[in-house]
Amino acid sequence: MEPICQGMQGPAVEDVQQRLVRLSYKIDEQETADKQFGPTTAHAVRSFRLDHGLPAADDVDMSCWSALVDESYELGDRTLYLRLPNFHGRDVRQLQQALNVLGFACGDDDGYFGPHTEAALQQFQENVGLFADGMSFQDTYSYINRLRHVWEDKPKQSHTGAHTGFARAASVLERNRVAVVGNDPIARNVASRMWNIASATTDKSGMILCDTMIPEDVDLVLVLADGELPEDAAPQANIVLSECDNLAQRLHTACMAAVRRPAQVRIELTGLTRYNGTFMLSDAQTLAVRLLDALCESLAM
Repeated sequence: MEPICQGMQGPAVEDVQQRLVRLSYKIDEQETADKQFGPTTAHAVRSFRLDHGLPAADDVDMSCWSALVDESYELGDRTLYLRLPNFHGRDVRQLQQALNVLGFACGDDDGYFGPHTEAALQQFQENVGLFADGMSFQDTYSYINRLRHVWEDKPKQSHTGAHTGFARAASVLERNRVAVVGNDPIARNVASRMWNIASATTDKSGMILCDTMIPEDVDLVLVLADGELPEDAAPQANIVLSECDNLAQRLHTACMAAVRRPAQVRIELTGLTRYNGTFMLSDAQTLAVRLLDALCESLAM
């Protein structure tokens, strides 16, 4: 393309000015009204170039134009998915920032929709109960935007292995009503141990051990299952424990994203409860402690 530079006037200049103004660069109102590439437009172009690692100049060449177009995309403007060449732009970077903060690691927020971003997106979709196809349609964006106050301008999460602490866990358990359900013998064993530990932590625990009947006045329903989610099952919030090293953050995200109350989250124990065909009582206790600790941490966020 021919560079767009100072002294030019017309639709191409207007397009550049509109994009720069949307990105909060200041341009004189008379220049925008006249679609004139004047000194304030040149200053805005130079500032944009320096902000995005481009050589200092006052004109819009191909590299500057490409960067300007990339930065003009807002999250939700287009459907994002894995392809070659990769989608790239500000909307991809916003998606990556959201996923990283919400606990679904996709690497650096580099603005390129690669395989790591696809994998993280699939995990997020599964976590909140969407069809996990790794494609960002409006249903995915609605969940991301619903959680904007959680992720926007926040640092990415990292798993620290920290525990909530006894006193804080007791306070959390007293403030929240949580129904725990086990879908099979192993899951029921783990669920009952979670209830026992919660009751031992505080006699005012709001945790309820359920079979099928769930009380209406609970804040969260936690469903434990030893089997994989059936392929024909309706989309639901599902966390695969063996693939998750930041369970508290995943639980928090699933609860915050829930459309209906009480929030319901399924935790899949598959891969952790099958040790060469055996499952010991100590295994159930270890899982129960891990789940309860993560639950308390997530509810305290």
